Amino acid sequence: MKLFSQSLQSELDRQLELIPVECTHTVHYYEEAIKIMIAGLEKLKTYCLKYKFQDKTEEIEFFRNIKPTFAAKLIYYNEIYTIETNKPYGSKKTLRKYYNTEILKLKTFFEENQEFYRYHRTNNRCLDKKYFVRGKYDIKLTLDSFYFQADPRFSTSHDYKLAKILANDLIKTYLEAEIVKLENNAEKVHPSPLSSKNQKWTGSKVELIELIYALHTEGVLNNGTSGLKEITSFFESALDIDLGQFHRVFLEIRNRKTERTKFLNTLKNKLITRMDEADEN
Repeated sequence: MKLFSQSLQSELDRQLELIPVECTHTVHYYEEAIKIMIAGLEKLKTYCLKYKFQDKTEEIEFFRNIKPTFAAKLIYYNEIYTIETNKPYGSKKTLRKYYNTEILKLKTFFEENQEFYRYHRTNNRCLDKKYFVRGKYDIKLTLDSFYFQADPRFSTSHDYKLAKILANDLIKTYLEAEIVKLENNAEKVHPSPLSSKNQKWTGSKVELIELIYALHTEGVLNNGTSGLKEITSFFESALDIDLGQFHRVFLEIRNRKTERTKFLNTLKNKLITRMDEADEN
């Protein structure tokens, strides 16, 4: 199951990358992204219904760590699409009020589900067999009405709620960024007087792309819900660099005859050397 989901995630990321660059951050982009994620979830569901989990541990792993990351992206794209299509015309003050109202909705969801937020963020596992095993719902554990409409073969009592939490984190980041753009006339964000000097990538682009793919594969950004294009765009902006057709560069990395993860291996070896030298001093 894990291998299939990783392969499917890579396929969906590739499809998202193929959406024309000029459509990024437009309503059309979110329309296309929603279609891609719906099709992806259908593929995940079809595979899940045919698959026999080895034990409850594997089932919990799927409904706690795999399905929610797919569902979170669909929820995120759909919510941003709704926010942008309902956005009022008007002054910066009007738009700021609109975005802040949307943030308040996220806060309300947080307050209504504070206990489960705490469970998720502290990586608690004691109720996993009730939260993330099919057919084990407990009416006393704050169930969403959505659960009773969902396919019980592909849903547990809390996998949707977890996906919603992951999506809300992304939505909050999006809304806060839009407010910052308004404050700065949609131009560049002015750094705080306390911020450090801008950092510029002085290694090769190939090395940075290798690092980005490793971070995306490990799922260490936004609980694994960030797409490859989103992560790449972040690094391009933060490090003032244009990585161009990064997926083609990755293909070249994959086709290396020896040491495919050359840069990562170098990082590992140099860090170990540094620690060894520190131990000696």
